[in-house]
Amino acid sequence: MSVTWYSLLKYIHVLLAIAAFGSNITYGVWKGLVAREPAHETFVLRGIVFLDNRVANPAYGLLLITGLALVVVGNWGLRGWVVAALILFVLLIVVAVGFYSRVLRQQLQVVEKEGASSAAYRRLDGQATTYGLVSVVIVLAIVFMMVVKPFP
Repeated sequence: MSVTWYSLLKYIHVLLAIAAFGSNITYGVWKGLVAREPAHETFVLRGIVFLDNRVANPAYGLLLITGLALVVVGNWGLRGWVVAALILFVLLIVVAVGFYSRVLRQQLQVVEKEGASSAAYRRLDGQATTYGLVSVVIVLAIVFMMVVKPFP
C-alpha cells in the first residue's frame, strides 16, 4: 500500500468535512436539549458560538483549501460538479457567515441582557433556525456534488 499526496489530501479533506458538518449538526441537538431546560440557554449559545467560530468555520475554510488542492493534485480541472460545488460554497459562506453567525452573536447578546423569553430573542432564534437549515441544505448539496459528481 502506498500513500500518495492525493490520498493524504483527500483523507484530510474528509476529516475536515466531518468536523465542519458534524459540528453544525450538533447545534440542533443542543437547541433541542435546551428547549427542555431554558435556564441553560446562555451556556448552550456560548457553546454553539464557540463551536461555530473555533471548529466549524475554520474547518470550512480549510475544506476550501484542501478541495482546491485536490483539484490541482488530482488534475480534475474545473469540471461541472467542481464549479457547482464552488458556487454552492460561496452561497454557503454568504448564508453562514453573513447571516447565521451574525444572528447567533446577536442572539447571545440579547439572551444575556433580556433573557430567552424576550420577543427579540425569539425573533433572532427563528432567524438562526432558518439560516441554519438553509446552510444544512447547501452543505448537503455540496456533499452530493463531491460524492456523486453528477455532471462532467
